[in-house]
Parts: sequence; structure tokens; C-alpha cells
Amino acid sequence: QVQLVESGGGLVQAGGSLRLSCAASGRTFSSYTMGWFRQAPGKEREFVAAISRTGGRTQYADSVKGRFTISRVYAKNTVYLQMNSLKPEDTAVYYCAARDAIVVVTRSREYDYWGQGTQVTVSS
Repeated sequence: QVQLVESGGGLVQAGGSLRLSCAASGRTFSSYTMGWFRQAPGKEREFVAAISRTGGRTQYADSVKGRFTISRVYAKNTVYLQMNSLKPEDTAVYYCAARDAIVVVTRSREYDYWGQGTQVTVSS
């Protein structure tokens, strides 16, 4: 089992940047594929980005491709989401998730563990 704690959310103007962090504790961090999802008010949770166990493969939603970067630092048991050129439509609660499997997937139901979420608000 793994516990996930997100941080780094906040209020930023359109065009600005934020870096979200997700600290993992418990079972070996390298055992998990990691993902970021987000949920805006009144909308379903949607996939943002994911990174494989080894860090060698990443996948992004089309809406964030070229603006967001997912990475992981094994020494810190942490996965990051660097968000640049933020837009008001990026406003949401962002969740970190872990999947105890090799394959990188985009479906939220395929992830086993979730953090509590961190709010990101982008003003126009």
C-alpha cells in the first residue's frame, strides 16, 4: 500500500506556472505507475498525465500537451507536475494517483491509490 500527499496548488494568473508535488510513502515508490488527474466543479475527473515505473514513458492529455511535464524523483519518493502557460480552464482540484502495474493508462478506475487533492485556480 502507498499513501499520497499532494502540495503546490494555489492561485495564479493566466500564463503563469505552478509545480505540483506528490509525496509517496509506504511501499516502494518505484513499484508504481504514477498519474495526475483533475476535477473541475460539475465535471468528471479527467486524466492529465502519467509516468511509468521507470520514468521512461510519459503520457499526456491533449489539452495539456506541450504545457505540462510530469516527472519523478526516486530519491525523494515524489512525482511532480510542472504546469506552464496556465489557462483559466486548467482550474480544478488536482489529484495524484498510483497504479500497481507496469502499463501506463489514462482511466481513473485503473488506479489503486489516491491523494486528497490540491486546488489550482487560474485567474483570467
